[in-house]
Amino acid sequence: MKHVASDEMVKNAVGEDEFEKLSEPPHIEVPLDDPLWPAIKAALVDIYDPEIPVNIYALGLIYLVEIQEEEKSEGGESSGVRDVYVRMTLTSPACPVAQEMPVWVQNAIFALDGIGQVEVEIVWDPAWDPSYMSETAKLELNMF
Repeated sequence: MKHVASDEMVKNAVGEDEFEKLSEPPHIEVPLDDPLWPAIKAALVDIYDPEIPVNIYALGLIYLVEIQEEEKSEGGESSGVRDVYVRMTLTSPACPVAQEMPVWVQNAIFALDGIGQVEVEIVWDPAWDPSYMSETAKLELNMF
């Protein structure tokens, strides 16, 4: 796929606030109120599909992010560390980075402060299709 617009071009066209709304994929389940979510989202937005010049978050490849509650010691003290579970897919089972992409996601999240273990599961049901993309991703790829 050919990239026809950048994030900056779309931001200039629709404005910063509207860009934020349009950059959310329609089918994702994430803990919006969790204080760790903004850092996790930023880490995901930095990962790009090598064949499609859009980040994996905007492409809608991330289906679910769960952030576990802090573990407590026997004395009731918080560890300050939380585990993360990610359910995602790829654009195709024949994706050339099918083995590497889950590791990229795992490493990006694991590098954040306050993260313990990170589990990334690849699923094929439901199968990804362009309807999973954010509106900004569609704009960037001229897919309307």
